[in-house]
Amino acid sequence: TKNLWPPIIDGVTVAKGYEKAIGAALGDDLDAPVDPSAPMRWTNSGVTEGDPALPEGVEPLAAHVDAPIELARRLAQIGVVPRERGAELVSQLKTGQRLVSPEGDVWRWDGFVAAAHAPTGAARRLAERARLVDIENELEQARIDASAKRQQLETAETALKAASSAEGSAREAWRAAQREADAARERHAHAEREINRHAARKSALTEAHTRLNADRAEAESAHESATAALDELPPSLDTETRLAAVRSDIEGHRRFAAQVRAEAQALAREAELADRRLQAIIAERNQWQERRAGAASHISTIEERITEVTAERAELDNAPALFAEKRRAIIGEIEAAESGRQVAADALATAENAMAETDRAAKVSLEALSSAREATARAEERMEGARRRLADIEREIHDMLEVEPHAVAGLAEIEPGADLPPLPEIEENLEKLRRDRERLGAVNLRAEEELHEVEAQHTALTTERDDLVEAIKRLRQGIQSLNREARERLLTSFEIVNSHFKRLFVELFGGGEAALHLIESDDPLEAGLEIIAKPPGKKPQTLSLLSGGEQALTALALIFAVFLTNPSPICVLDEVDAPLDDHNVERFCNLLHEMTSSTDTRFIIITHNPITMARMNRLFGVTMAERGVSQLVSVALDEAVKILDQH
Repeated sequence: TKNLWPPIIDGVTVAKGYEKAIGAALGDDLDAPVDPSAPMRWTNSGVTEGDPALPEGVEPLAAHVDAPIELARRLAQIGVVPRERGAELVSQLKTGQRLVSPEGDVWRWDGFVAAAHAPTGAARRLAERARLVDIENELEQARIDASAKRQQLETAETALKAASSAEGSAREAWRAAQREADAARERHAHAEREINRHAARKSALTEAHTRLNADRAEAESAHESATAALDELPPSLDTETRLAAVRSDIEGHRRFAAQVRAEAQALAREAELADRRLQAIIAERNQWQERRAGAASHISTIEERITEVTAERAELDNAPALFAEKRRAIIGEIEAAESGRQVAADALATAENAMAETDRAAKVSLEALSSAREATARAEERMEGARRRLADIEREIHDMLEVEPHAVAGLAEIEPGADLPPLPEIEENLEKLRRDRERLGAVNLRAEEELHEVEAQHTALTTERDDLVEAIKRLRQGIQSLNREARERLLTSFEIVNSHFKRLFVELFGGGEAALHLIESDDPLEAGLEIIAKPPGKKPQTLSLLSGGEQALTALALIFAVFLTNPSPICVLDEVDAPLDDHNVERFCNLLHEMTSSTDTRFIIITHNPITMARMNRLFGVTMAERGVSQLVSVALDEAVKILDQH
């Protein structure tokens, strides 16, 4: 039947959040088709000018529903109002109009009210269709994200290859520079050896030069003495001969001294040249050392870049698996929705078959009902005669016996089902009872007053009961209102805390991501809280699976996120940096400085870590100069730094 005459619900598109409203307003009418050949169908009656308008301020359901023209008139007479306004607007409805809330409450013009309950089949199908559209949009977005991530991965791989090539070139340049530095070092060592050799030779020549100068001075002194003695002596041949020999020796010594002087000057020039060459070699060595330091810095930069690219690549390696897992989950939801839709279609077909059987049974029942009505009319005539006779007997009983008819048997002391006694015996007993009644005397005159008092007590108790019921109703409404406001405030605060938590987690860990999730219940007031954290280079996992330091940093991020949402005047942190290493302690101190700058909260830190102490504004320490006597010592670090700068 569904394939032959498709229901009108297949052409209905509902804004998100209004599925329960249209399901409650139209119900099973959404299963009717618009095909003219269908025995039960929707027709296009159109919206007429005579249709009454909805109460002022009420928005028609048609504004949130895209439906065939056959539903236009019906939707125009259905208004959407908040749940709390439905009861006060129902008195303003015209004939045929009704109000619905987004939660599924219904108020009809004739006074019929239906509270929200489990969503109808039509509402579930509309919600599943909207969910299917959302899933398809998410799937398309996931495909786009996967394509973008794939392009980023290819770009990162290209950058990694370029970085690897640059690293190879840099390493080759570093090796060449190392070889040149080794060669320069060898040349420097050779030059130092040459300098040492020349210095030794220069020292020997200097000593020879000194001795020659001394010999020369002695020779000059001897010459002067000989010249003086020669002038005093008479000239002779032997003396001339000795004088010529002495002169010849002096000339030889002079030539030898000139030769030594020339060699000394040559050695001095060679030493000067060696000094200049040594200075040049030292300058060249310093230049190569600077180039070596630059190459090492460049290699360190390249290695850091390679590490970053490797980390990014590791993160991107997990992206296809995450997208595949999300895709499988979405496909599973689609298959579950399709199977649910198939089950609903089978149930609809079964219900339609049952309805056909019911129609046939209804025809048989109508025929039997017609025969039964004729028999009932005859029986009613006989019953009416018997009723009149019974009324006459009841009046006689009231007049004569002054009791209710059902009490006659008890008055006569006749057991149910027993045979009636003889008439003379009955008359005798009746006469006896009348005499007994006359002997009883007057009746209770306060009976009516007592009746009024009892009725007044009953009325007071009924009023109190109604007041209690109304108070309970108002109390429940107040509880619902408080719960609703609490949910709204809780969700708002949760979103703010979650956003702060994500930002602070990234600052503390230097990357990664984290989020807060409400679990175990759809009601925020009854739901639990779960922390999902993904430190850099790791997969997402719960807080209990993290290391001690990671748990401490995550807890600090959550605490500071709550403080940013609702700051307090004072915050005491007791050794929260104990499980942290020095690098993470620096991050914690930076975050603490940011918190003090962005809020008015004063933080009191209890710590044994010197890094944390150095970042504080004021230190308080407890000392024990004497046994059993403690003393509090306070140091203002800012003032101490100023005093130190002044001195």
